Amino acid sequence: MRSRSPTRILHVVAGMDRGGIETWLMHILRHLDRERFHMDFMIQTTEKEDYEDEIRELGSQIFRYSHRQRPVKHDRDFRRILRDQGPYDVLHSHRYLYSGYALHRARQADIPVRIAHSHNDFSPESEKRSAPWKMYATLMRRWIANDATVGLAASREAARALFGPTWEADPRLRVLYYGIDLEPFWGIADPAAVRLELGIPANAFVMGHVGRFFEQKNHEFLVEVASEVIMREPKARLLMVGDGPLRRSIEQRVARAGIQGRTIFAGVRPDVPRLMLGAMDVFIMPSFFEGLPMVGIEAQAAGLPFVLSDAISKEMDVAHPLIHRLSLSQPASVWAETILAARNAKPSIRQDGRRLIEESPFNIDRSARELEKVYGG
Repeated sequence: MRSRSPTRILHVVAGMDRGGIETWLMHILRHLDRERFHMDFMIQTTEKEDYEDEIRELGSQIFRYSHRQRPVKHDRDFRRILRDQGPYDVLHSHRYLYSGYALHRARQADIPVRIAHSHNDFSPESEKRSAPWKMYATLMRRWIANDATVGLAASREAARALFGPTWEADPRLRVLYYGIDLEPFWGIADPAAVRLELGIPANAFVMGHVGRFFEQKNHEFLVEVASEVIMREPKARLLMVGDGPLRRSIEQRVARAGIQGRTIFAGVRPDVPRLMLGAMDVFIMPSFFEGLPMVGIEAQAAGLPFVLSDAISKEMDVAHPLIHRLSLSQPASVWAETILAARNAKPSIRQDGRRLIEESPFNIDRSARELEKVYGG
């Protein structure tokens, strides 16, 4: 490590919108010792994104570089940023296989700490990819193996997905759990005010979901489950927070199911803890796969009964009395019955959720301190 303070870290991300990875990075930026560590961000998006103003207010910089569809300019931009904005002590890449390229260039730029960070388990998708993509994946994994000084993963499944089945034998590799800021979950939300704002009746039973509208999140099945619940409980409502390319098709599916009057598309929100505390009664996550979803930790911190697919990592199960796992092979009717039964969780169990998360590795203070050790400032 160069003898200079603060330690300078460059994060390579696709963008800084309100997603799970990006929100965790903002938690880290707010809680890292900024006298000892300085974080900047490389992003590919051309449009301004949600977290950019706060990033700059906290003293960090954002550098944009060309998309990979323009490989020559992309490579030139990447190397120019490393040269002109450096020297950096750490390059921390969050872009799965692309981390191979990022770390390869970082090694050529003499950046001493080079981190590949796996945030998801893309194994189910990888099996369906084309031969050229698999060749690309082989090269990127080789570069990661050669050029990474550290490999981090959100869960054991995420580690296996990027680093291979023998990842535990490599001393450079480890799991680093997401940490969340618990302060918003100790606040008091006014359910009447939150529900009025969203157009939800005060006496409604609200099923909540937070996630981008991507195939991975399995919104189609979520709508099917919600329809089954609403048939059994007419006061039920489905609240979906997020946006993405599949939102329009899911809106159409909701209309075909005849539950549009009982479904709220809240879009991207900066106040997810407030919505969890003030509007939701049960949290649902029927994802096909995940690394380790941060919203699952937040749902437990909010004390919400949590019904989720058994494809999601069990490493995040902290408030066990709140957790209800089901196979995606189970019909929507079984999910509906489980959701309706889960709403009867005792208040004491819900309160325990916050305390258990606070005492777990998913507390942002612990997560930030562990990352500071990795950075070695």
